[in-house]
Amino acid sequence: MKTSIGQGFDEIRDAVRALCAEFPSEYHRRIDEERGYPEEFVDALTKAGWMAALIPEEYGGSGLGLTEASVIMEEINRSGGNSGACHGQMYNMNTLVRHGSEEQRRRYLPKIAAGELRLQSMGVTEPTTGTDTTRIKTRAEKKGDRYVINGQKVWISRVQHSDLMILLARTTPLDQVRKKSEGMSIFIVDIKEAMAKGMTVRPIRNMVNHETNELFFDNLEIPEENLIGEEGQGFKYILTGLNAERVLIAAECIGDGYWFVDKVCDYTRDRQVFGRPIAQNQGVQFPIAESFIEVEAANLMRFEACRLYDAGEPCGAQANMAKYLAAKASWEAANACLQFHGGFGFASEYDVERKFRETRLYQVAPVSTNLILAYVAEHVLDLPKSY
Repeated sequence: MKTSIGQGFDEIRDAVRALCAEFPSEYHRRIDEERGYPEEFVDALTKAGWMAALIPEEYGGSGLGLTEASVIMEEINRSGGNSGACHGQMYNMNTLVRHGSEEQRRRYLPKIAAGELRLQSMGVTEPTTGTDTTRIKTRAEKKGDRYVINGQKVWISRVQHSDLMILLARTTPLDQVRKKSEGMSIFIVDIKEAMAKGMTVRPIRNMVNHETNELFFDNLEIPEENLIGEEGQGFKYILTGLNAERVLIAAECIGDGYWFVDKVCDYTRDRQVFGRPIAQNQGVQFPIAESFIEVEAANLMRFEACRLYDAGEPCGAQANMAKYLAAKASWEAANACLQFHGGFGFASEYDVERKFRETRLYQVAPVSTNLILAYVAEHVLDLPKSY
């Protein structure tokens, strides 16, 4: 299938596709059935330099922009894989690159680029606050040259497969700040060290093979040099990573959308019912064509959000709209693909049901479609705040 959008990255696309071809659908199907982690695949991406795309060249990375990073994520999903196993390193990276101290960048980035360390996890969400981030209860209290952390996080992914985690905690109680977005700080946490000193990890089994966890902090002490940026400004810093996250998730959904359209087009051309290919029926053609149109439209918004982000311009609205459009488009493409495969769509060997489950997640996370609509209503259309 030919697409008209984003064709200026052929070298990156070809290289990522070639690497992904070494890990065919049978590999990803086995990992899914075992509820395992694709260590070999992530290691191959790391060795090829793709996981260091956003790290500046002076720290051993490729020095690419979010645009190129989004193409990498798109191609992984378009090739039948699942970027959810490793995308955290991409969007977490910008928080450290943009807001970390020079000492922190020199300490961590070269090792991350070389594959000696993984930065795959970000601890923000809490059980009682969800997307109401300003009301998080996890507390980081300064005591001498250390911070003592107490609280709880949930839906924290890839903890078992990461060395470092970006953690958001309150350093000033909510009732003592002028604005509710103030008084939060971000820290870089050594996961293995934390697990030995007060952090407990409880895995959460879920519908998708997406390793995620609940975390409990009981007087976890971390050194003050692990604070990223200025104390109390963490919410502002974390938005850098969240906007990147939304754009990269959009790119992954776009990759999924193209995968579903390609898959269903190939199948319906070959599938004969009543003496003719089912692709000849408009009842089959129209939902597939509509899905393709929506994926292409989402792709445009993805590249606009990337352009603004890489230029250092405000892109919150575009990042959210890209994620909304792409998640919706990929889900509709998934529905068409499953429907027109009939019973075979439910058979594991066709991979449709696996990708169907994977792409459904993005209607809910990392930000729900309803919250995106509320954001656009308030911040773009200037309607009254609804929450």
